[in-house]
Amino acid sequence: MRILVTGGVRSGKSSHAERLLADRPAVTYVAPGPVHDDADWQARIDAHRARRPRSWTTLESGDLVAALRTPGPVLVDCLGTWLVRLIDDAGMWDGRTEDISAYVEEEVAAAVASLGDDVVLVTNEVGWGVVPEHRSGRVFRDLLGTINQQFGAASDEVHLVVAGRVLRL
Repeated sequence: MRILVTGGVRSGKSSHAERLLADRPAVTYVAPGPVHDDADWQARIDAHRARRPRSWTTLESGDLVAALRTPGPVLVDCLGTWLVRLIDDAGMWDGRTEDISAYVEEEVAAAVASLGDDVVLVTNEVGWGVVPEHRSGRVFRDLLGTINQQFGAASDEVHLVVAGRVLRL
């Protein structure tokens, strides 16, 4: 099973993704986002860790290709934070949009090609609101929309989570 779980912030998508693998004794939980030195962010991480089974392994890595090759079920939470880390690590936020897109496209193609049969990916829907005021926000929104389409096409199912309710697309 390859499932992409998408939705807005605090919609319940992470909890839903975790429930999809709750009956598995061992799961690799991939946290691909950047490391923040921020109390609020740490509180979110702590809450996520507390609700996961102790038998699950957490892998904090921006190398999504390697993470997806981990044997057994893999849960990635989330593609939006992975995108931020990709652009941060490459120092490309101020680069030309075409260069950023080409770089991300290569990383996404490699990650999609690495998708195993037992993976649940969490992502955000960010294109339903106003156009971001800042260039970095527009670049992020556009790239994540494209990433979501590519992972959605490679998935067996896409689940949209809104207000804690799940719609299978």
